[in-house]
Amino acid sequence: MPKLDLTAIPVTSGSTYPAKHASQMDGRSKQSLSQAGGLTQFGANLVHLAPGALSSLRHWHENQDEFLVITAGVCTLIDDHGETELHMGECAAFPAGDANGHHLANRTDSVASFVVVGTHTQTEVGHYSDIDMMVKFDESGAAFTRCDGSKIED
Repeated sequence: MPKLDLTAIPVTSGSTYPAKHASQMDGRSKQSLSQAGGLTQFGANLVHLAPGALSSLRHWHENQDEFLVITAGVCTLIDDHGETELHMGECAAFPAGDANGHHLANRTDSVASFVVVGTHTQTEVGHYSDIDMMVKFDESGAAFTRCDGSKIED
């Protein structure tokens, strides 16, 4: 049956960011909906943000589109244009190659949730707008470096 049982999908937390940035993701957890459904052409995650939590560091993708819809609570979208509250049912879209770094923050006292969908590509480069960091994804995984390609010291 195509219906996914959310209670059976593992909830993960933590971050793949380098250690000096990983703690900024405290309070964020996610469930991989696309993986649970056996999908391979795009990723879809249900993300939960505790009060005060961030979805990610502010970033943008060279080759992958992103789309999100708020499913519970209120999130504040922070991007190059400023801050915008997003309420349940409201959406945001981030086209590949648009250098508008973005993330969500939960500035309320209740858990907020959203579904984010993104393109799967063989390789990808992501850029972090507020810090000197980029990430390259390929078949061997993710490699975080400074924007000039040098190693990030923890």
